[in-house]
Amino acid sequence: MLIYTITIFLSAFLLFQIQPMITKMILPWFGGSASVWITALLFFQIELLGGYLYAHWSVRSLKPKAQSLVHIVLLAVSLLFLPIAPSLAWRPSGSEAPIPRILGLLAVSIGLPYFLLSTTSPLIQAWYARKFKAALPYKLFALSNLASLLGLLAYPILVEPNITLRQQSLGWSSAFAVFVALGIAVAKANKRNIAVDVCDGTTVPETPVDDSTPPTLREKIFWLVLAACASMLLLSVTNHLTQNIASIPFLWVLPLSLYLLTFILTFDYEQLYRRRIFLWLLVPALGGMAYGLVNWNSQTNLRLVIATYATGLFIACIFFHGELVKRKPDPRHLTSFYLMLSLGGALGGILVGIAAPTLLPAYFELPITLAFCAVLLLLLLDYHKHRILLAIGWTTATMVILASGYYVSSYIHEVRLMARNFYGGLRVNEYHQGTPNEIRVLVSGTVTHGIQYMPSSRRRELISYYGPESGVALAVTYLRRSPLRIGVIGLGAGTLAAYARPGDTIRFYEINPLVEQLARSEFTFLKDCRGKVDVILGDGRLSLEREPDQQFDLLVVDAFTGDAIPVHLLTRQALDIYFSHLKPGGILALHITNTYLDLEPVVEKLSTDLGKHSLLVTNDSDSRHNVFRAIWALLSSQPLESPLFATASKKLIARPDLRVWTDDYNNLFQILK
Repeated sequence: MLIYTITIFLSAFLLFQIQPMITKMILPWFGGSASVWITALLFFQIELLGGYLYAHWSVRSLKPKAQSLVHIVLLAVSLLFLPIAPSLAWRPSGSEAPIPRILGLLAVSIGLPYFLLSTTSPLIQAWYARKFKAALPYKLFALSNLASLLGLLAYPILVEPNITLRQQSLGWSSAFAVFVALGIAVAKANKRNIAVDVCDGTTVPETPVDDSTPPTLREKIFWLVLAACASMLLLSVTNHLTQNIASIPFLWVLPLSLYLLTFILTFDYEQLYRRRIFLWLLVPALGGMAYGLVNWNSQTNLRLVIATYATGLFIACIFFHGELVKRKPDPRHLTSFYLMLSLGGALGGILVGIAAPTLLPAYFELPITLAFCAVLLLLLLDYHKHRILLAIGWTTATMVILASGYYVSSYIHEVRLMARNFYGGLRVNEYHQGTPNEIRVLVSGTVTHGIQYMPSSRRRELISYYGPESGVALAVTYLRRSPLRIGVIGLGAGTLAAYARPGDTIRFYEINPLVEQLARSEFTFLKDCRGKVDVILGDGRLSLEREPDQQFDLLVVDAFTGDAIPVHLLTRQALDIYFSHLKPGGILALHITNTYLDLEPVVEKLSTDLGKHSLLVTNDSDSRHNVFRAIWALLSSQPLESPLFATASKKLIARPDLRVWTDDYNNLFQILK
């Protein structure tokens, strides 16, 4: 029995270690977008479904000897994938569709190892149920989820802060080799044990007749719907928190951890779930999330927002997973049960990860999911015995559906234009129409990416993060001795084009084609630019790697305003690339304004390591003129000595405990404010 337990625990632990590890490895290839995680999670859910399909087919269709032989061969072949690393052949050039690229990249890089890890829990539980007929294998499912939770939490807390990506890959690969050895041992034990082999009513010689009632189609559909609803809620809450409220680094860990915890609690402690109690709890849970949709924004206390959605997700998943436990079949049919659970999880992932970005113009998946949960709540009520609960359920469902509909309609009404793709949702807001102060604002989630006055006489005014006293403004003035050549990573509304004079060249690098489209159609900075403007689509760092020396006087990296920052743009290797494109006296200007991350000591460490001169420039906000407080770090190979910087700048603050960020090592937790 011990080897079953160890194998399942190790497989689940490795399963949830590889998820953040491989996602972090490929993150720089796709611009550091938060959608990389959602797409990767979709891949993991599809692979999990494939693993459960394999386990179901194997136990249902093959004799024990054949099951063992097939599994041993697959385990042996999986060793060819080690050490795990993303396949360089799938590295994008900049024009590919990201979602199929990520799915294909993950399939060829970790496909078979992840597939085999995902088969372990249902397959070994089936073998265990056959060998120990009096034992309940569902306890092993709870153990599997506990190991998954530990693996998930261990990565950001213990692994990432202390181990480089290369070391992580080697360590994980070594542990996977141990898992393969254990898996082969268990498979051989299954091969020798042929006394009983039953699943879904099929039998082999020497097997007692299965007299348990097979699950009906209606029961299987209920399993599917309950699992899909919980999966949709997990992903939509994660999206809402990271995109519409605040993209705090690793905020996705909290919802996923709570999701896994509900599996552990409901499957290992069946008495914990009481339908009457959790029906009462589900009412404020769904109601609180719906209320937050309608009334809260980026100015709302962040702790209240996170607590409300985290609590709501936890209670709802306890409810749906508890209902699954009440409907679980006899252990003889457990592979079909797990198959429908994984199919529901994959379906929820497809709806949120692929259908929503394709079909919805904004992040509307949460209100839609809440409405779906409310309808499902009504279907689960006992119509004959609980009339009071039925009335409460109808009231709750009606309120949640109305609140969700109001959120969508008001969101559409307040916005001039909104659009969405893989890289996120963008909207253009307009204020003070018809007045001299009329402005348009480009917003992604809660982050402002550009503001422009719309009256023709004011269109070139330098506002938001680029006011006349900002670090980038001082850098332009300092360098203004001849026509300038300026590079900018991050287009936004194109505000920095207003700095160009006749003879200047300004070259923007932008990964999101939708940003360029809106910058040209809704704002006039690019059209009104007095110099030459180029816009290069693709990740800024990857584009610069492919280009010849650009000989920039000034290179601006303006991609860190959002809180889920593209870390690959702030590593030693990235800065080496930047300085290779700068003239000897050129300036690298890093916009490091950030609500939740203290990037100053990171830049100081990089500057010192590279032997560069650096200054920190912070300007005050001016709400009357729409100028924001902005923090800019200026780096140069030559001393930045000028009266311009005498009063407006200071030295960067150092932190001795920080390590230099590289492509192989970086840690956001250390710089959380």
